[in-house]
Amino acid sequence: MANSSSPEAPIPVGKVSALIGGWVERLGAVWVEGQITQLSRRPGMQFLTLRDTDHDISLGVTCFRSVLEPLADTLHEGSRVIVHAKPEWYTARGTLSLRATEVRLVGLGELLARLERLKRLLGAEGLFAADRKRPLPFLPHCVGLVTGRASAAERDVLENARRRCPAVRFEVRNVLVQGPQAAGQVAAAIRELDGHPEVDVIIVARGGGSVEDLLPFSDEELCRTVAGARTPVVSAIGHEPDQPLLDFVADLRASTPTDAAKRVVPDVGEEQARVRQLRDRARRTVTGLVERERAGLASVRSRPALAAPHRLLDERGQELGALLDRARRTVGHRLDRAESDLGHTLARVVSLSPAATLERGYAVLQTPDGHVVTDPARLAVGAPLHARVAGGGFDVTVSSPAPAQPAPAPGAPADRDPQQPRDPR
Repeated sequence: MANSSSPEAPIPVGKVSALIGGWVERLGAVWVEGQITQLSRRPGMQFLTLRDTDHDISLGVTCFRSVLEPLADTLHEGSRVIVHAKPEWYTARGTLSLRATEVRLVGLGELLARLERLKRLLGAEGLFAADRKRPLPFLPHCVGLVTGRASAAERDVLENARRRCPAVRFEVRNVLVQGPQAAGQVAAAIRELDGHPEVDVIIVARGGGSVEDLLPFSDEELCRTVAGARTPVVSAIGHEPDQPLLDFVADLRASTPTDAAKRVVPDVGEEQARVRQLRDRARRTVTGLVERERAGLASVRSRPALAAPHRLLDERGQELGALLDRARRTVGHRLDRAESDLGHTLARVVSLSPAATLERGYAVLQTPDGHVVTDPARLAVGAPLHARVAGGGFDVTVSSPAPAQPAPAPGAPADRDPQQPRDPR
């Protein structure tokens, strides 16, 4: 029976909630099929979220521990189950849930199984390989950001990046980050930013959420779009435990949006401090090198060879002078000895010269054919001879025979050959 209401007689919220509870109560217990996306095990009551595999609709389910205890080892997030439950309307909060009395496990959850198959496929194609990861630019001038509109992830990235480097610019693309259309919008935004000529790196950011909330970031089309992008892509989805497939395909995985901002944008203050340290270190190194070279040069200049270079020339000049004097004395002595020897030789030659003998009054007789007369017995009377004296020569004739000579004593030398000259001595 319809409840009558009007602007003058409105129905209170509590009554509307109670009426809805009554309608839900009349539904009775039903069998429901779905996929577990969240599972919270507590000592008493158990809480889980059941998701429709074909539509983006979820319902909360509660049950006692004894209902899930038989499936404790095999039931986990992603499992596909059939639940016998009674709808319940919580009047105070106006929320609908299912109170389960029986849970049956259908098999491995189709959702996680599909993701696992997709993960193996993309891995086999090399989309997760480390050698295809592109390095991030050191100082990006423009950063592309794909995130939800007015989200905490957008605020974290922008604030942290601008705090670290105020000059950095952003190209923000606000898209859906949850629901059936989210994957397509994220992929389209990435393609747009990848074609932007000024964008150096792209960040895909979203805050935390349940497994079903993060499903768009495991979409195959999105993963292949990121793998084919020319611009490096950073994945900053959820929190540290969350790992959608986008994390494996992206060039860098950041644990949170804040971590993505710190990894992509360098801290200008830290870089300036590092530059100052390097500059001071370089200055100290160069100064030390110059000081060492200056000390070495001073040490070399202090050596005698460089401190007084003319000293070596003077010493060599003195040595050369001494050698020259010695050479002169040696040559002089040799010339004196040679002159003395020549004088003695000349004196001997003069004394032994036949001219010297002739000067003493001797004469040399020669036959007309030039032989020297040594034996008068061999001359005939009237034989012409030529006499040579110191002052010249003249011709003579043998006028008388020579007297007989006594026989030489035994052992005495025989007469010389009249043709051989006699020693004038």
